[in-house]
Amino acid sequence: MKKITSFFTLLCCLLAISSCRYDNYDEPQSLLTGRVIYDGEPVCVRAGGAEFVLYQDGYALHNSIPVYVNQDGTYSAVLFDGEYKLVRMGNAPWERPTNDTILIEVHGNTVQDIPVTPYFVIKNASFTKNGSKVTAKFTVKKVSEGAALEDVRIYLGETLITDNNTNRANLSLGSNITLDQEITAEIDIPESLASEDYFFARVGVKSGQASEYCFTQSTKIE
Repeated sequence: MKKITSFFTLLCCLLAISSCRYDNYDEPQSLLTGRVIYDGEPVCVRAGGAEFVLYQDGYALHNSIPVYVNQDGTYSAVLFDGEYKLVRMGNAPWERPTNDTILIEVHGNTVQDIPVTPYFVIKNASFTKNGSKVTAKFTVKKVSEGAALEDVRIYLGETLITDNNTNRANLSLGSNITLDQEITAEIDIPESLASEDYFFARVGVKSGQASEYCFTQSTKIE
């Protein structure tokens, strides 16, 4: 009985030491941040709708690290120092390049912008509140030669996170629009937003090559 008790005591001590060693591993301290950019400007998306994947070689575990793009085109990840491979994933509102991997050296706080080629972009967007309506003005430009325009849509929402999944009102203009020319369209303000001190407006453009929209920045309407 004493031998059995001694065995379990030893086992518990070994497990405690192992647990302490595990708990005492350093946490990642370095911050990798940046923007998804085209022509020097951030490419805005649906929050969490587009992602990159990071890999770090030289370790026993090679699990991928997902990095989701924020609605304003920024991203961030807390990592250990070292070299990472960043892969630009498909089904985003931009082309997946033939060489879709970027090598990034992370040492302390590191900034790395990620260039992409959107299928379409929206330029010079402005929004004006006119009584019970919001007037939107913008220009749609084609960037990717083989892209097919599927939809252009105006969104109104109560928060900065306004997109095709989170909104209070939206208006589809379809695909029958003229590229490279200013478009003017009106959307009714819903009752749920009419009494608010402010809300947000945004325009999105979707190609037939991806399920995600490329957006303008969310604009506050007061």
